[in-house]
Formats: sequence, C-alpha cells, structure tokens
Amino acid sequence: MTLRLLDTLSGQQRELVPLETGHVRIYSCGPTVYGPAHIGNFRSFLFADLLVRYLRYRGLRVTWVMNITDIDDKIIRGAAAQEITIGEMAKHWTDRFLADAAALRMTPPDVLPRATEHIPEITTLIASLLERDHAYRTEDGSIFFRIASWPAYGRLARLDPEQLRVGERVEADEYGKDDVRDFALWKGPKLGEPTFSTLLGEGRPGWHIECSAMSMKHLGPSFDIHTGAVDLIFPHHEDELAQSEAATGLPFVQTWLHCAHLQMAGSKMAKSTGNIERVGDLLGRGISARALRYVLIAVHYRAPLNYVDASLVAAGSALERLDALLAALAAYREDGPDDSGLADLIAGTRAGFERALDDDLKIAPALAVLFDCVREVNRRIDARTLSTADAEIVTSFLHNLDRVLGIGPDPVDDGLTPDMEALLEARAAARTGRNWSESDRLRDELAQHGIVVEDTRDGQRWRRLEEHHG
Repeated sequence: MTLRLLDTLSGQQRELVPLETGHVRIYSCGPTVYGPAHIGNFRSFLFADLLVRYLRYRGLRVTWVMNITDIDDKIIRGAAAQEITIGEMAKHWTDRFLADAAALRMTPPDVLPRATEHIPEITTLIASLLERDHAYRTEDGSIFFRIASWPAYGRLARLDPEQLRVGERVEADEYGKDDVRDFALWKGPKLGEPTFSTLLGEGRPGWHIECSAMSMKHLGPSFDIHTGAVDLIFPHHEDELAQSEAATGLPFVQTWLHCAHLQMAGSKMAKSTGNIERVGDLLGRGISARALRYVLIAVHYRAPLNYVDASLVAAGSALERLDALLAALAAYREDGPDDSGLADLIAGTRAGFERALDDDLKIAPALAVLFDCVREVNRRIDARTLSTADAEIVTSFLHNLDRVLGIGPDPVDDGLTPDMEALLEARAAARTGRNWSESDRLRDELAQHGIVVEDTRDGQRWRRLEEHHG
C-alpha cells in the first residue's frame, strides 16, 4: 500500500512504513474524564477511528491504544466539589465516554489504559530521567524535566526553546523549579490531594509523563503513529516527545498526526468557554448518531470544521440516499444477463476511494466517489441492466467500503412491532386490490412512525427514515 500521511514533526507527507512489517501501532490521546466529552473531542477521536478502520481495510494489523486520563487537577477539584472520590468521578465519566463512542460507532481501541493503573511504569520512567540528569527534584517532593538538558525541545511545535512556556495545564508557580520553562513530571504531596506511595516518594504524576509511560508500556519505546487534537502539540506532545526520547535514547514516534479544531458559532469548541455540544445531549434531542458521525468525519482532519445544523441536514440526506440504494438492491430481482460494465464501475470506485484515502486520508473525495457510484447504480436499477446477482455484488461492495466509514444502516433487525407489520401487509394488500386511496392512507400512517414505503417493479419495499435534526 502507498498510504502517505502528513507528519507534524517533519512537516512533510511521508509514506507509512510500519516499524514492524504488516503491523501498525497507534497511540491516541483520549479523554480527561472530569466531564462529558464534547463533539469537538470526538472529531479527534473519530479521525483516529477512520485511520484505524482504513488500515485494517487495507489488510494491516493494527494495535490501537487510547488512554484515559483519570487523575488530573480538574478531576481532583471536581471530585472534591461533589464530595466523591476521584475514582468514582472518573468511572462515571469514563462510562459516559464509552457509551457516546459506541453510539458514534467508534471502533473500540485495543487497549484503554488508565493513568492511575500505570503508576509503576510512570515512576520507573521518571527515575530513568533523574538518572540521566534530565530531571531534578524540588524541596516539596516534586520532580521536573530539565528543558536545558534537551536542546531539541520545541521542534514539534516549531518553537524557540528559549521561549517561555504558555498555556500550561498546571499552575506552574505553585511548584519551585530551576527554570520557568521546566515542566512537572511528578507533583509532591499537597493537602487534600490524592497521592501514591512509590519509589519516588509520595505524590502523583504530571499529565505529560502519563502518556509517555502508557504508550511505551503497550506499544514499545518507538511506535508508528501518535494522534491528537492540534491544541495538544504544545505543550503536551512536545513534552511527551522530549521526555520519551531523553529517557530511551530512541526515536519516540514515526508520524505525528494532529486534527484541527471543530468550531461552532465561529470559534473553537471548548469546555472552558461553554461553546460546546455534547453527544448525549444531541442524541437526546433526536439527532441521528449516524448523521453526527458523518458530519464529524466528512471534512479532512487537518481542515477546520464548522458545526452547523445545516451540516446535519445534509448528512441525513446523504445517508438516506445510501439507505434507499441498499433497500432497492435488497428488493431487486432481475433474471436477465449480468451487467457487462459493473466490474469496471466497482473497480473504478474502489480505486478512487483508496486513492483519496491514501493521500493523507482525504475523506471528501472518497465520499464523492462513493456517492457517484450510488447515483450510477440507481441509474442501472432504473434501467434494469443489473441482474439479481449483480445487486448482491454491489451490496457486498458497499458494505466493504463501509468498513472504513461506519455510516451504513444498522444490521438487519427490522424491530417492527406487530402493528407496523400489519400495516405493511395491509398496504401491500391494498396495492394488490388497486385500492389506491387506502394504500396512500396506510403509507402516510407508516410515515408518521418513521417508515418510508416505496413501490417498485420488485414490489413494495420499506426503510426507516434517517432522522437528522431534532
């Protein structure tokens, strides 16, 4: 395969050549579980999901690790405010994240490591940095990474290493340190905060070291791809890169991929500003999870995505076109000869789809190729040039492409109530008896229950209406 990805570190698009032949190892920065993830977070998670799905579609073995940050200043503050443990708070929001991810059809990562379950790995990594003189202790029991010991610091974010740090996640001034640029690896014990008893003494890990320790534990000291949102480039990923390579002396990540922000009302979606939409809230308002997934993956991961209601409407329309075609193919019966041009149509669609995604996961042209195929197959159904066997071939082909996209209709389990089944049977009988007014009345009644009925040369067929806005 010739998948090429734009690496943030080098600024160049490079061919993906796995460190281990046939096996791609990926680490994605997952949620910090102090509240529900918003759809801006899920844009980043679903871009990684698209990558994982495409690599597997291409026949590669993938090990995908996504961490759960379950100890953090915000979690500690939130748990204290609610008078619960950080474990209780983290479990509640982790469960919510997993439910939202399942609703959006995110492939379950192979490993979902929690920071609190990797304290031995974290402390061992910090100890190696102390031993190599890349880290130092302060009087309060904290340990900091010594930026001055790592001249390459700043290359991921393209910063002058002499530049002061900005936007740090912790209150840096609370901890005495040698250089304002240095970042915390370990935080000494403080009254009212949870601590761990370790070889380093009492305390808790800093945010950045958690990801280095968890990724290396599950993927090794060097791995293929690291993904995250663009706002993680600095300081989080810059710090990960520095401390990991300083500890091991090995290249940390082959390819860094960063997803642009999702915007709403013209500004970045962020919890800090309240400019957010949460998955559960949207689904609770009747928005289709499939349409939401479509919106979140349909724009290239490095391009800003502006979330507006109109995009959900467009996504719903696209899904209805796909559903209608699959329903038509399922009902299609034609004993004539096979369509002589079908093989070329499928081969051309497959080639165009893969060519787009091989080019740094360009999703828009891949979707365009898919819906060109949908339009052409509909034309051939209308012209009756397909055979029954052809219809089955096209169905299988579309399902195969959907292994990458995850936007197709749910597996067949009609879930019809006996009342709905009776209405469909009554309508079919009315059509047979040429009772058009009764047929139309029953069609309208079924539509009120979200069931669209269409009459074709192959008989009556039905499908559920894909709701796209509440």
